Amino acid sequence: MHNDISMETPMDKNPVIAYYDSIAAHYDNAAAEVADEQLEDLDEAREQISTLLAGHRILELGCGSGAWTEVLAETAESIVATDASAAMLELAQMHGEDLDNVEYRLMDALALPDDLGTGEDNGENRFTAVFLGGLWAHLTRKQQDDLLQSLKKRLGKDVLLVLFDDNYVEGESAVTVRTDLLGNTHEFQLDADGKQHELVKNYPTDSALRKRVGVAGREIRVARWEFYWVLTCRLK
Repeated sequence: MHNDISMETPMDKNPVIAYYDSIAAHYDNAAAEVADEQLEDLDEAREQISTLLAGHRILELGCGSGAWTEVLAETAESIVATDASAAMLELAQMHGEDLDNVEYRLMDALALPDDLGTGEDNGENRFTAVFLGGLWAHLTRKQQDDLLQSLKKRLGKDVLLVLFDDNYVEGESAVTVRTDLLGNTHEFQLDADGKQHELVKNYPTDSALRKRVGVAGREIRVARWEFYWVLTCRLK
């Protein structure tokens, strides 16, 4: 695999991309401040997800700083790690410079190329699994629906989909500042310069996850810890 960042089509900056571009230079310091209780949950989730995705050819959407990429690369056959933030993708590439089975690509999860799943040999699907770590909650409900249909169309049935994201924890999570007319919740986050960013941040229930993902997925399973949740399914 090549460890070079390749460019797809130009992307307009949505608020989430703009926020992560703005914090990339300070992201490692902020990530190091995670509470011990969260780390316990995170370590358990990492172990289970890396085991689940062992041997897979993974498309990672919203790879961020590459923290999950490094974990999954230990057991995966290969990973194409993508993000819509060029600054975060550069950080991921720096962290993963020694990972021979990872390719990095600047790509918007909401604008996937039509030939994304095309394999190089005998028409084989290039990917056997898709992983989103922390991206799902930042998508509006409509964007979630659109992404599921896009994955189903481009990758085909039986591909394993794994979603990992945050639970709302009173006193730990950012305060929800508003709920829009479509039911999406929003919160404020501060960047390194103290600038306030309003971001979509949805905290779905198990039933809401099953209903939304069930349109494109089957064999849906949801597991929760105190701070995090994981959903797995197969694309229909």
